[in-house]
Amino acid sequence: MLKQLKTLALAATLAMTSISTALAADFDLTLLLANDTDQMNKKDRGGIARLNAVVRAERAKGGNVLYLHAGDIISPSLLSGFDKGAHMIELMNLMPADILVPGNHEFDFGKAVFFERMKEIKGAKLLAANLRKADGSPVEGIEDTSLLSYGDAADPLNSFKVGVVGLTADDAPVKSSTEDLQIAAAPAVATAKAKELREAGADIVIALAHTNRGVDRELFASGAFDIILTGDDHDLMLFYDGRKMMAESSEQANYVTAIDLKVSVGERRGKRRVRWHPTFRLMDTASVTPDPETMKLVEGFEATLSKELDVTIGSTNTELDTRKASVRTGETAIGNLITDAMRQAVGADVAITNGGGIRGNKQYAAGTELSRRDILTELPFGNVTMMLEVDAATLKAALENGVSQVENSAGRFPHVSGMTYAYDASKPAGSRITEIMIGGKPIDEGATYKLATNDYMAGGGDGYSVLRKGKVLLNKFDGKLMANDVMAYIRAAGTVEAKVEGRIKTN
Repeated sequence: MLKQLKTLALAATLAMTSISTALAADFDLTLLLANDTDQMNKKDRGGIARLNAVVRAERAKGGNVLYLHAGDIISPSLLSGFDKGAHMIELMNLMPADILVPGNHEFDFGKAVFFERMKEIKGAKLLAANLRKADGSPVEGIEDTSLLSYGDAADPLNSFKVGVVGLTADDAPVKSSTEDLQIAAAPAVATAKAKELREAGADIVIALAHTNRGVDRELFASGAFDIILTGDDHDLMLFYDGRKMMAESSEQANYVTAIDLKVSVGERRGKRRVRWHPTFRLMDTASVTPDPETMKLVEGFEATLSKELDVTIGSTNTELDTRKASVRTGETAIGNLITDAMRQAVGADVAITNGGGIRGNKQYAAGTELSRRDILTELPFGNVTMMLEVDAATLKAALENGVSQVENSAGRFPHVSGMTYAYDASKPAGSRITEIMIGGKPIDEGATYKLATNDYMAGGGDGYSVLRKGKVLLNKFDGKLMANDVMAYIRAAGTVEAKVEGRIKTN
């Protein structure tokens, strides 16, 4: 009898298991991630036309597709120096993201332009939980989170919910021109919003963030998110520990990350349970045919630009290296050329500019003819050359800031003219400068100097807050575009011979 009861109990258990399995509902959801796509066209891979082609093809397959963009779309680019990124919005609107977060470069042209560009975005929900106006109120048109439902929302066992927290770059006030907009530290805001989404029924919580890698790691370590989709570092990155994952899709849509989620919803012991498992596709867009509709618009923009920009202004007798890894870590010929042009344009004693403002990310062979397009590609931000009067302490503090994050290839790295400096990266940040020479002599602690720099740095950008102490001799309204100063310098020389000559030394 006991044996029979055990047999019946086992059969009942198996039956219940079978019923539970039968009741399970399976769903597919594809997440598409793009980030840092401010260039409208690329020759071999990437560019907005290829990105739009990928999105169009994925949506054409049918099923659930969620296209998420992690920011940096309106700047920097060649044309954005003229139209402040309006062309990129027009191109993005042809195949809009489902959800987009603003990156730090969305603020490059100031608050008013930021508001204008964000209002022009069609079809995408804008999220930025850590962004507020000066009075603490939300920015119109930008929400904190989004909660999406898939399946039959009325049936908990035949549906699931995805919550998305949007985060803009919390270092944008340093790296861009946010003016009086308030951007809170991303991790604290994000974890609180993730909790709210869980309480609202989210089964899967995603952080869509334009944040640096340090913040990404904090978000991952918090355990508040199942999936972190990020931008800002321009890396092709994918990490999955079996429970949670993090991804970034390189830059300029060179690659697009597709994450195919298999979501299973069922019931166990009377409790609803949702499980998910990812399959990853890293799509190299070198093999993607550009979207024809987008490409037609791109070609129209390029034709307009070419009339003005494809004009030779001079040539270089030496190689110019503008790659990111070069201009953010040491002396370069291009850095010397730019700062020489700035210093000469305003008649300054010395000049400093930040490596992060040099954006071409390419190499020019000796003998290359240089065009207006080349210079504006290298200096796309529309920065103006200013002149400040600074004392020796301010100048040294500025250089200390410049080398304070050299190990991270930070954009604040200082290129100079009219001076040389040496630093020791093994020392603590703030105590790395070991020598400053001006006019071949040690810096005079009691002297003041006329410093040429760009308006972004003069306003405290890239951590150069110390430059705000300087007396303004030439303001941004009276100065000329840096790019124009460099063009004039090259045009006057005919042929430039900039080279690495020991202006920056490491100990």
